[in-house]
Amino acid sequence: MTGAEILFEGVSKWFPAARGGRLVAVDRIDLAVARGERLALLGQTGCGKSTLFTLIAGLARPSEGRVLVEGRDPFRAFAALRGRIAIVFQNDRLLPWRRALDNAALGLELMDVPPAERHARAGHWLARLGLSGHERDYPHALSGGMRQRVAIARAFATDAPILLCDEPFSALDELTAQRLRAEFLSLVTETGRTAIFITHSISEALEVGQRLVVLRRPARIACDLRLDAITAGPDAIRAQIRAALAA
Repeated sequence: MTGAEILFEGVSKWFPAARGGRLVAVDRIDLAVARGERLALLGQTGCGKSTLFTLIAGLARPSEGRVLVEGRDPFRAFAALRGRIAIVFQNDRLLPWRRALDNAALGLELMDVPPAERHARAGHWLARLGLSGHERDYPHALSGGMRQRVAIARAFATDAPILLCDEPFSALDELTAQRLRAEFLSLVTETGRTAIFITHSISEALEVGQRLVVLRRPARIACDLRLDAITAGPDAIRAQIRAALAA
């Protein structure tokens, strides 16, 4: 796909097995993600979804094939892509000794943004996420949903055009997750970010993704659906996804 923001071409990734041989995590993946696209990666535990994230983030290199992010090899060009990718994890990963504002500014601090600017940017995103007045609170004084809002603010504050979202709402209660998911999607759409979501939930995948890719173990694409181009009803789509997961 010409001009893809994220591109996998014939990508495989394996690791040494405990008793010799190798453990294949990703098997000959071809995948192109356009700029501004929201892609949901759906699959069972251990199917290689997180390995795809590490390859995109440049934390590992493929065993075969190539990965490109903005036209660059993310492993070789790790420093050049600093600040271009932000990750929102399942758990908030806040530093307990830092107040909300300093946690939200952490990515900017690592990018050597001056203190005044990084605090202004972090404060802006805390406010956008409904945390005005909580800037000086430590994580222990915040609810689970509020802590995850700080983590999301940290990602948006970097102004990274690519967001990798590793089940960012799964640790929250259903009502909080539903509310925060809707706010998050609104911000992603408003800012035109490219977002890739890992999820185990068919319902969540259908809600967050414009496009849904079902993976089976080891990571192979079992189904690739562009949801805005499908005329079938929701029950038929769910049935197709379940069949791909069971294949």
